[in-house]
Amino acid sequence: MERTPFTEEQNMFRESARAFFTNEIRPNRERWREQGIVDREAFLKAGQQGLLCMWAAEKHGGLGLDDFRYEQILIEENARHGDSNFFMTLHSRLVAPYFKHFGTPEQQDRFIPGFVSGENILALAMTEPDAGSDLSGMRSTARLDGDDWILNGSKTYISNGILADTVIVAAKTDPEKSHTMGLFLVERYMPGFVRGRNLKKMGMKGQDTAELFFEDVRIPATNVLGHPEHGFMQLMQGLVEERLIAAVGNLVCAQVALAVTTDFVCERKVFGKPLSKMQNTRFKLAALDADQDIAQAYVDRAVAVHNDGKLTAEDAARIKLFTSELNGRMVDECLQLHGGAGYMDEYEICHMYKDERINRILAGSSEIMKEIIARQLLDRRQQ
Repeated sequence: MERTPFTEEQNMFRESARAFFTNEIRPNRERWREQGIVDREAFLKAGQQGLLCMWAAEKHGGLGLDDFRYEQILIEENARHGDSNFFMTLHSRLVAPYFKHFGTPEQQDRFIPGFVSGENILALAMTEPDAGSDLSGMRSTARLDGDDWILNGSKTYISNGILADTVIVAAKTDPEKSHTMGLFLVERYMPGFVRGRNLKKMGMKGQDTAELFFEDVRIPATNVLGHPEHGFMQLMQGLVEERLIAAVGNLVCAQVALAVTTDFVCERKVFGKPLSKMQNTRFKLAALDADQDIAQAYVDRAVAVHNDGKLTAEDAARIKLFTSELNGRMVDECLQLHGGAGYMDEYEICHMYKDERINRILAGSSEIMKEIIARQLLDRRQQ
């Protein structure tokens, strides 16, 4: 089925983005997997192409372009022709918008130009060893000391944690209240800010994921993002787009898995004929193709609704749940169709299988998505 049409400008943007990912990102993929981190230069090159924080105002170096379909194009082209371990969307659309929505004019002028250029790489630090989806278990604290705040605590599983120059850190500002927290801007040079290990993971080998430690880090008032007691609500406002971003990524990764598998079964011979001639293979591929086509219509519709500012938390949970589960099933079945080759590192499906597994956990696990959906469903039933 034909997708919701893109404009001529969007199609031209896709061609330009594809060329960038093909020429500047894809050739580094294997090396990044081996070294466990993306080169900083990747962000600088993306910034030079105008691909970072496209929503930013022109006075900050941005394009003033807040149409999410452009970010959807970037996610799709990066997965197909670049490297999904390059977390530019986390930088541009998950973290940087906190400055747009909650930053003061001074903070916006000071930080956003560096985000746009790629000179200032971002991370968001919420998760702790005992606090993941349930932020009420957070132990990191910030106490007021004159006009400054003193930050203590630790975070783990932080994406871009090694590369980041600026980290938005969530910490409780009233330990007696489970959801009273603030967002604090911790910069690379601040005394007491220490990075731990670049954590070794099952998949996403080229993406740095770190432990972060904060010991009496002095945060000036000018580095408090928004109200120091409203951090929880600020974080919740970002979850709708985060889950839509995850859904777009889930679907395109499933589509790439289907594409590489289709190529493989057409070339692989079994009992003297291509594997693609076997009825089981043909039926499997047909079912997967139908699933991804239906999912594409769902995702494109959600993007349009989000552009209108009407995508709800419950609908974001639905699409994140649906696409992450679909991605997991498709990658698993595609690996099975590769047979023994699918278990070998030299085949892309092997890496995709390992990379995919995190998608049913990040941005809220499938279980959390089900709880959000069920809560709305049952509340509506009781009304």
